[in-house]
Amino acid sequence: MDGLFLFLWNPLVWILVFLGYILMFALASVIAPKVAGRLSGKFSLYTSMIILFLMIVFIFTATLLGLTYLLMIGLGAEPSLRNAGVVLSGFVVPLMIFVILMNLITYILSPYLINLMYRARHDPRIQEIVDRVASRVGLSKPPKAVVVEGPPNAFAYGNFVSGRYVAVTSGMLNMTSDDELEAVIGHELGHHIHKDNMIMLFLGILPAVIYYLGINLINISLYRMGLSNRRQSNGGIILLAAGFIAVMISFLLQILVLAFSRLREYYADTVGARAAGKDAMQRALAKIHMYYNRNYRDRTEIANSRLKTLFIYALTDAVAEPYYRVSREDIERIMRMPVSTLEEIFATHPPMPKRLRFIENLSWL
Repeated sequence: MDGLFLFLWNPLVWILVFLGYILMFALASVIAPKVAGRLSGKFSLYTSMIILFLMIVFIFTATLLGLTYLLMIGLGAEPSLRNAGVVLSGFVVPLMIFVILMNLITYILSPYLINLMYRARHDPRIQEIVDRVASRVGLSKPPKAVVVEGPPNAFAYGNFVSGRYVAVTSGMLNMTSDDELEAVIGHELGHHIHKDNMIMLFLGILPAVIYYLGINLINISLYRMGLSNRRQSNGGIILLAAGFIAVMISFLLQILVLAFSRLREYYADTVGARAAGKDAMQRALAKIHMYYNRNYRDRTEIANSRLKTLFIYALTDAVAEPYYRVSREDIERIMRMPVSTLEEIFATHPPMPKRLRFIENLSWL
C-alpha cells in the first residue's frame, strides 16, 4: 500500500498525468466534435459522445486528486492516504454536496419558473402533434405540449417532479409547415428520450465544483499569506497557485461540457430527422436561422436569454440571406457558409451550417 501511495504522489507520475491531460483535452475538444460534425454514422456519433464524456470525468477526477495533494502540501500536512481522506471529507466533499444541492434545487424549480416567466399554456392541437410524433419515435409517455409567446423557437424542459414539457413559441407555429413543425418537435422529444437535461445537469456540476474549490483555495491562501509564520506563508503561495490552476481548469472543463452539449444537439437532430424526414428537419432549421439573421432584436433577445441552452436554436455566427422562405438552394447555400470557430467553442449549439451538413449525411436514417 505504501509503495502504491509513493507511486501515486511521485512528481514524475504527475508530469505524465499532466501531459496525458493535455493530449486528452486536445482529443476531446477538437477531434471528438469534428468526428461528430463530419461523419454521419451512428457509431461515430456515439463514439464521440462516449470519448468526450469519459474525458470530462477523467479530467475532473485527476484535477480533484491533484488539488487534494496540493492542499495537503499547502497546509503543511504530510501527503498520505489518511491525510487525503481528511482533506476530502472535511473540505472537498462538503463543497461538492453544496454545489450539487444548489444545482438540484435549480433543476427542480426551473420548470415552474419557466412556466411562470413564459406564461406557458397548454394547447390541445400541439399536444396531438406531440403525441403523434412521440409514437413515431418510440416515446411511450409523451410530454405536455405548451405554447409560449415569442420569436421562432422551441425547447424541452421538466423533471420527475414537474413532469416533462415541450414548448413551442407562437413565432414557430406561424413560420413552419406541418412537417417542419413535426421535425422541430421531434428534435425536442429527442432531448427527453436522451435525458439530456439530467446528463447536462451532472456534467455542469463538475466544472462548478472545480471552480469553487479554486476560489476557496485562493481565499485560504490569502489568509495564510497574511500570517507572520513563514512556513504558513509559503504554504499560502502553494494554495494560491493551486487555486488559480483550479479556476483555469474549470474554464477549460466548461469548454468541454459545451462541446458535449453541441454533440447532444446533433444527437437530437437525428430524432427530428427520423420523425419527419431529413428535408423537413433541414428546412425548419434553415428557416429559423434565416429569421434570426433578419431580425436583430429577436436575435439579441435569444443571445441574452438565460434559457438559450434549452432552445432548438442558439446563436453561432454565420452569414445568412435576409429572408426565411426556404428552398433547396437556400439550404445548400447555408451549408457552404463559413462559421466562426472561436464562437463555436463557446456555444451550446453547433453552427447551423454544420448541423445542416450533419443531417445531410445521415445515411443510416
